[in-house]
Amino acid sequence: MEAMAELEQQVERLFRGEGVDIAVCDVGLDQTKPATLQKNVTYIVCAVIFNDKEEVLMVQEAKAECYKQWYLPAGRVEVGESLEEALKREVLEEAGLDCEPVSLVLIQEQGPQWIRFIFLASVTGGTLKTLSEADQESLQACWWDRRSPLNLRGRDILRLIDFGHKYHGDPWHPPVRPLDLSCRHVVQRLVLVYTNSRDQVWILVFRVPFAHLPVAAAIYTHAVTWAANMVVQDALPSSYYDHDVNTLGVFSLQHNGRHNGHSDGICLNTLVRLVPEPPTRDEDGVRLPPPAAIQRPPQIENQRYVWHEVQSLELRNRLLDKTKTTAILPLHSMY
Repeated sequence: MEAMAELEQQVERLFRGEGVDIAVCDVGLDQTKPATLQKNVTYIVCAVIFNDKEEVLMVQEAKAECYKQWYLPAGRVEVGESLEEALKREVLEEAGLDCEPVSLVLIQEQGPQWIRFIFLASVTGGTLKTLSEADQESLQACWWDRRSPLNLRGRDILRLIDFGHKYHGDPWHPPVRPLDLSCRHVVQRLVLVYTNSRDQVWILVFRVPFAHLPVAAAIYTHAVTWAANMVVQDALPSSYYDHDVNTLGVFSLQHNGRHNGHSDGICLNTLVRLVPEPPTRDEDGVRLPPPAAIQRPPQIENQRYVWHEVQSLELRNRLLDKTKTTAILPLHSMY
């Protein structure tokens, strides 16, 4: 019981946006290699910045393939950089402004080899870049009212601007900024919950060599969030296809990046919900009546796992609230 109480305390820390060192990786490690920037992983940072008029900062591209088109300040993280260092560098190089990250507002991924981190940020200094300062990074920068015609490099940024504007006006989750904790692979740490109609909450726990939240490595043929599916397949192989494995979002993320090939990885501390998906028709195609509420989580088949029913009333209510409102940093797969 003491170990499970400590586990609940760890979940509470993740709720507060804190991190936990990666001691073990339980699933998928044999299917991946250490993350090495500019070799098998690419991280993109993107800044959404508003001025007092609610105009958004835009930069005009200098690259030949998108010459004179407009985009948000964005670019690749370089070897030895943290995500926030890369963000500040890109905004300064492309827009001439110093900035301070406020919070991540969205993470997009196409597997561990390509992950984009969208930050809401604020200006702290500098001068808006003009055409007379054009270089290979950008031609100039401007504040866009989001209504006037502008030749955009890609309409994908409109969604990013909307996420930033929504958070800027009414933050729907606590600020999330990368934590300086080393990680060698791209991994997903799961707070995987099962709830019922009585508002009971269970968390899936990996038992060996000590009780901890499951950690799974992202493999390069699937979305990062497939790691959660691998954990459920490992723990509940017979009932896996009867459930939806839904990664609701990210509590916090851990990245160091100072030692190429040794700390280029990312740990995403995520909330995942396991939801029963009973068949709607029988084998003859006849529609089935609505099923009775399922009050217990599916049976564990792998002895390395166990379900733990949350005992802390405060933690249980927090988890229930998060699963119902998804007031958490979103993580979107672009597959």
